[in-house]
Amino acid sequence: MAKSRTRSPMLHSRAPSFTCAPPALARGRAADKALLPLMPLGALMLGACVGAMAQTATPDKTLAPVVVKERSDAPEGKDSLRASETRIGKGRQQLRDIPQSVTVVTERLIDDRNLDTVKEALKNTAGISFMAAEGGEEDIRLRGFALQSTGDMFIDGMRDPAFYDRDTFNLDRLELLRGSASMLFGRGSTGGAVNQVSKSPRLIDTHQVDLTLGSHQYRRMTGDFNLLTGENAALRLNAMSTTADNDGAGSRIEKKGLAGSYAWGVGMRDEFSLSLYHLDNKNGMNYGMPWIRPNASAPASATTLLPLDPKTYYGAASDYSAGSASLATLGHTHRFDGQAELKTQLRVGHFERDQRAGAIRFAQASRQPGGLAATLENFGPATRLERRTHLKIQELNSVQLQSDFSNKFQALGRQHELLAGADFTDEKKTVSAARSAAQGGVDLSKPDTTVGQPNDGAGIDESRRVLRSASDFKARAFGLYAQDLVQIAEHWKLLAGLRYDSMNGSYRSLSIPREAPAPVTTTSYRQKISAWSQRAGLLYQPNGLQSYHVSYGTSFNTSGDTYSYSSKTVNTPPEASRNIELGAKLDSADKRLSTRLALFHSTKYRERNTDPDLNIDLLSGKRHAAGAEIDITGRLTPRWEVYGSYMWMPSAKIDIGAQGAEGQGSRPSLTPRHSGTVWSSYQISPALRLGAGVNWRSSQTPNRNPGWTAPGFMVADLMAEYALSERYTIRTHLGNVTNKLYADSIYPGHYIPGPGRTIQVTASVKF
Repeated sequence: MAKSRTRSPMLHSRAPSFTCAPPALARGRAADKALLPLMPLGALMLGACVGAMAQTATPDKTLAPVVVKERSDAPEGKDSLRASETRIGKGRQQLRDIPQSVTVVTERLIDDRNLDTVKEALKNTAGISFMAAEGGEEDIRLRGFALQSTGDMFIDGMRDPAFYDRDTFNLDRLELLRGSASMLFGRGSTGGAVNQVSKSPRLIDTHQVDLTLGSHQYRRMTGDFNLLTGENAALRLNAMSTTADNDGAGSRIEKKGLAGSYAWGVGMRDEFSLSLYHLDNKNGMNYGMPWIRPNASAPASATTLLPLDPKTYYGAASDYSAGSASLATLGHTHRFDGQAELKTQLRVGHFERDQRAGAIRFAQASRQPGGLAATLENFGPATRLERRTHLKIQELNSVQLQSDFSNKFQALGRQHELLAGADFTDEKKTVSAARSAAQGGVDLSKPDTTVGQPNDGAGIDESRRVLRSASDFKARAFGLYAQDLVQIAEHWKLLAGLRYDSMNGSYRSLSIPREAPAPVTTTSYRQKISAWSQRAGLLYQPNGLQSYHVSYGTSFNTSGDTYSYSSKTVNTPPEASRNIELGAKLDSADKRLSTRLALFHSTKYRERNTDPDLNIDLLSGKRHAAGAEIDITGRLTPRWEVYGSYMWMPSAKIDIGAQGAEGQGSRPSLTPRHSGTVWSSYQISPALRLGAGVNWRSSQTPNRNPGWTAPGFMVADLMAEYALSERYTIRTHLGNVTNKLYADSIYPGHYIPGPGRTIQVTASVKF
């Protein structure tokens, strides 16, 4: 029986191989000779094998090759909160060699804290906040700058271009690169980039099945099956099914996922892989809750949260958020003699989104009891709520081709680590809208409700809607980049990188009269942009435990990053940003505990602003954010493990901008001064492990700064894990122990409350 926690030598590290052969044959293998200095243990084994064959082999007989592979001895991922390497930089790199801040959420932390979605996993990184945007999607903010859910999310280094409810069932880890990163990823990446690292085949037979039962009828089953199919080939399958019902349609969860990856030639000169991924969501939709003022005479700045249980749902029973993501990826890695490697990936993606939901708002004062506007002072069961309609019906198809070359070599008396590549993307998005009765469709009106009647079961027949094409967007883009990390002195390394991007986008808006089904009016826009991105860094590494860096990076955002253009934006060049960072990565003497420190200053200095007179967007704005970060991950003792991530952002300001809400001189929205998370576990006995943690964010304002502040919060979690045997484990997780009421995502008109107290029990079996 193989334990599922066994680390495969081929999973997380490139594993050189060589064969045991007669002396004459061995002398003719230059590639094998080049590997010997890198593998002292392997060299001893090879020498012993060659010596033995020299004594027994005859000219008529040749022994079959025996392949010896190096093992990775650093437990990471499923067995550790600590990570020493990352793949977010287009290739596998040591974290200490990256002159920029990277936070890694390993599979161990994902399991310990029951992080079922990528959003939940991101909450375990400092500096993250969420905007509850129109349409229900939650845009991410990092260091006060946007991370687009359609532009700054990546899977295995390739853009993940659509909005959908991303799940963690197929994730090996989640990597967050902080600061400008367009040199690596192209357009976007002002605040940073998120890389989702998929589980990949391992050269071992090992399987695990998890069943989780929890409050609110939560049911989740995942299976992770890894099958060794040949000496250098393996198949890995991951499956997931999740359902839940929180006594209301808004909290209904029904999703299924299946991911399969087959790899052959693993660790050999030519390695191939084929991966398929499908995720299907048929969930409820909780658009959020409206803000409320204490009383009619209270200033807007006093607006606060409703005194309601977070599971309370006032949306229509017919509201839902359905969607799917389907990906097929073909990969090839060619390893040259020496340490050169060329990795090429081709990915085809298809994404669908069908969201039928709407915002909840207080009815007008004339429709409220006593004809008074709703405030906390008169808030009660009779307070009337309106159910609105916001449709998001979209389809996106993408094709991506990416090739990355890496090499370590000596040139001009210096050690170089070269990374270069090219990528091509073709994206097509279509958006549908519903016709009104006058346009040949139907008029559907959701019934109102009152505070005293949540989950009333009222709804409409969404299947009666008649849809039409509303818009389409097409874009083709390509990028070329190269960077070199040069050893300029014994303890010093210099990084320099440059990238060129070109994007050609077109957008059509299809409109019809308000009172007729035709004619269709087509308004077309086209934009072609090109941009250069730079990256530079200096590393000082006095020994194998310490690494200090200073870095500079740029990024750019196009007006088509949201898959649309308008008359105001189509002629606007890209926004520009830069990030300056001073940091350090420090390891303990036994390399079991790592600390990351950073001081940063990020500036967007060509921000779009609308000119009210010319009705166009101008690149006249400027904002900045500056602060300090610290991450601590690893083991304080062999039994005590800790993960911590904290950001302090005392300085954030709109330096140049329009007057009014969130105008010049104000602190930008969604930029809390303090944010962070801590998780710690202790192995009480060989069978029992206990864990506890907290997440917190200080107060922050919604976007467009409507005048009020969402209060800060701290949420605590507890965990207990008991190993019945090597095969069977039981883990209990208690979330939001104090049942804290807080705004998890915020918007000017509403907020989405964080989940209340939950309890979940997971049974795991390994075989």
